[in-house]
Amino acid sequence: MGLAVDSNLIGKILAPALRLWLRSQVETVESLELEIDGKDRQILRGYVPRVALSSDRAIYQGLQLGKVLLRGENIRINIGQVIKGKPLKLLEPIRVSGELQISQSHLQASLTSTLLAAAFGELLVALLAEQGVADPQGQLENYTFLWQAIALENQSFQLKGEVQDPQGQSHDLLVQARLQLASPKTLHLEDITLLGLPAIANRNLERLTIDLGEDVDLESLDLNNGELFCLGQVLIRP
Repeated sequence: MGLAVDSNLIGKILAPALRLWLRSQVETVESLELEIDGKDRQILRGYVPRVALSSDRAIYQGLQLGKVLLRGENIRINIGQVIKGKPLKLLEPIRVSGELQISQSHLQASLTSTLLAAAFGELLVALLAEQGVADPQGQLENYTFLWQAIALENQSFQLKGEVQDPQGQSHDLLVQARLQLASPKTLHLEDITLLGLPAIANRNLERLTIDLGEDVDLESLDLNNGELFCLGQVLIRP
């Protein structure tokens, strides 16, 4: 762990508290490096000018991550409670910039995670809604999904799995599309194929627009050579 200044507060109190807080956010992490900028008088006011971290092979809600590099500035924390041994908490939202790299093998190993299952479910609902299917959320609740394989190549992704219909019959399921970052807050899925949902006609869709929300600002999002690479900013709220 690197320290930008010679500070007792950083070395003895803030760094261990921050490291403990970060580890509480993930299930496991292989390596975690911290760099903290600040002076004692700033830290005593609960102000941290800058924090940078890097990690390898962290698992967040079942999602296996590769390399993560993050930087946050102008951070307000509950330093009075931290000094008394209480857990560290953010007092104000902070905008974090960074890089995220996830390999296809990491995603493959994460297919059973609740995080990815929820994301894939939301994608199916959005696809069906865009194609005019009535009550897509209600319809999909009647099916059971088992995702089995994911592939990333040439700005495209392909998902394969099985879906069990209400009668207990299993069907092969395929979702594939090209992915394009249209703006810092908007993704476009293009040349979309959805095959295998029974009682819902197989459909092709030219484009689906996905709003990433006001807390996200992406600079780049690449899918290539079996890897996902993302560069951007996200607002972290207390």
